[in-house]
Amino acid sequence: MATENRVTIESLDQEGRGVARIEGKVIFIEGALTGETVSYSSYRKKPSFELAQATQIHKSSAMRVQPKCSHFGVCGGCSMQHLDARAQVAVKQRILEDSLWHIGKVKAETILRPIYGQAWGYRERARFSVKHVIKKGKTLVGFHEKRSSFVADMQNCEILVPKIARLLPLLADLVSGLSIRDRLPQIEVAVGERVDALVLRVMDPPSSEDEAALRAFADQHQIQFWLQSKGYDTIVPFHPLDAPALSYSLPEFGITMPFAPSEFTQVNSALNRVMISRAIRLLAPQPGERIADFFCGLGNFTLPIARCGAQVLGIEGSDALVARAKQNAAYNGLADNAKYAAMNLFEMTEESYAALGRFDKLLIDPPRDGAMELVKSLGDGNGGGANAPRRIVYVSCNPATLARDAQVLVHTHGYKLQAAGVMNMFPHTSHVESIAVFVKE
Repeated sequence: MATENRVTIESLDQEGRGVARIEGKVIFIEGALTGETVSYSSYRKKPSFELAQATQIHKSSAMRVQPKCSHFGVCGGCSMQHLDARAQVAVKQRILEDSLWHIGKVKAETILRPIYGQAWGYRERARFSVKHVIKKGKTLVGFHEKRSSFVADMQNCEILVPKIARLLPLLADLVSGLSIRDRLPQIEVAVGERVDALVLRVMDPPSSEDEAALRAFADQHQIQFWLQSKGYDTIVPFHPLDAPALSYSLPEFGITMPFAPSEFTQVNSALNRVMISRAIRLLAPQPGERIADFFCGLGNFTLPIARCGAQVLGIEGSDALVARAKQNAAYNGLADNAKYAAMNLFEMTEESYAALGRFDKLLIDPPRDGAMELVKSLGDGNGGGANAPRRIVYVSCNPATLARDAQVLVHTHGYKLQAAGVMNMFPHTSHVESIAVFVKE
């Protein structure tokens, strides 16, 4: 049986866990907050650290709140619901600043005011696991339990948009009645402004009775079902076939963005609008400028840049996303200003960057792995001379890789980290989204 110990929490780590030290050994404790005195039980022990769960709070933080979700602590989807929402943002700001300094040896001249959005009911993209459990005599639809492959028995989810959250138990009942209930392991959700799409991963074709049940459910709850038999390229609409296309809008820029259920979009559309607005203000695109949007996806930043009158080249590794981005540019009347190209940005070199031509400014929005090869490619001939982009706006979903890339931009290429700040795209999770501005005088 695991032993219990009592410690005082020094800080929170990037996963939202309390950090304590005993005789030089670091203890990461889930459910504990800075300044608290807690008892904990370790579930993993290594020579230099332990992973643990708080078992009793002896002295509580003033920032501790009652989690809103009844599944908190069991579901692995959120890790910070026990911390006041404003305090969560402060923790994320500290994580960003600590990462920039300890990893990148850089400090921002200005800390941008954090961007907030609604704390609950914001999530518009999700991937639910589905499991028919014979012993329980029921089907489970939800996220995985914390540190487990089991599916959490969820009746609701406080961070999902309410309409989708309310469907969780109803979807479980629906799947229970299907002949393929053991061959339907996943449901993916994509919420649009005019339609909500649910993609069912079906490893066997549904029977005619299954199809009738799916149609009735879709009609009753005003959703659209799609079916996926194998990879993403097999996703096809099922019912209703005359539903509007999935899309989201950027009213500030007069842009509507159609997308497919499998294509990447931000899970929080309200904060996405605020993020784009800030990015465009920081980038300050002007008519006559040539700007590159690296890791452009379906054009989330590219088209707002083009709307400002600049010539913009969006570059993305996926041919399918580039095709979608071109369609979206044409759909919004911006095909003359927004051009696209497919390129593996993780294999970028000084030569391949130089072949793209000179850019006045860059916007970089990489995945969690960051953009190391890209920033390294801004070598003496590209980033260090007269052809250097004078301004780079970097949108990050991982403070560690942002800090690593910032080190190259500042200490190798001579940029100045003018400003940085967090955007709370994912309240109640440990995910840290941020934005940074690099300038060259």
